[in-house]
Amino acid sequence: MSVLELEDVHTYYGESHVLQGVSLDVEEQEIVALIGRNGVGKTTTLRSILQLTPPREGTIRYRGEEIVGKDTHEVSNDGIGWVPEERRMFGYLTVEENIRVAVKPDDDFEAQREYVYSLFPALDEFSEKEARNLSGGQQQMLAIARGMVGQNELLLVDEPSEGLAPMIVDQVVDALETASEDTTMILVEQNFPLAMELADRFYLIDHGTVVESGSTEGVTADDERIRRYLSA
Repeated sequence: MSVLELEDVHTYYGESHVLQGVSLDVEEQEIVALIGRNGVGKTTTLRSILQLTPPREGTIRYRGEEIVGKDTHEVSNDGIGWVPEERRMFGYLTVEENIRVAVKPDDDFEAQREYVYSLFPALDEFSEKEARNLSGGQQQMLAIARGMVGQNELLLVDEPSEGLAPMIVDQVVDALETASEDTTMILVEQNFPLAMELADRFYLIDHGTVVESGSTEGVTADDERIRRYLSA
């Protein structure tokens, strides 16, 4: 059974028809990349899964259960975490306080904290530092860590490398690779080589539909079936 299945999903913003029949699936322990130009529906796909922008048509099944129509907090409680593009952390809270507020009430905070720090030792070093004073790469690690706590089995990661220096991107890649050992991921990433490096499979979205998909092995931006959809 797939961890996640989308079948003929149609999502709108007002009267704007953004997703026009998206279908995809994600298997256990995979990293699946959603690629394509800006504005084609990648982030909207994540928002549809989370029920932040619920589809008007189509089916989304998580571990075989329909989740369309659920509240977002119910989807989160089912085990789907989110690392949003804007990171959305509490700037005046410390690293540890940001992790604490992300832990579900019934979970063991001490165990979750130690788990996160074992994955990301740099966060342990800066645990008492306010999030607003972290570097961009450290903030992204914290955003990933917050998505990891709470025993999430599927992590939706939106543009993790955006706006980061190349050296920091390398740190974020290491963090995502570490996180992927424990959770399945859907990755939205504008950096095509990075997406191909991290992911096992890809879905190429254009104008709200999946136009290409397959294994990332050996795929480059020079591939004609990819290039014509990524070029301006």
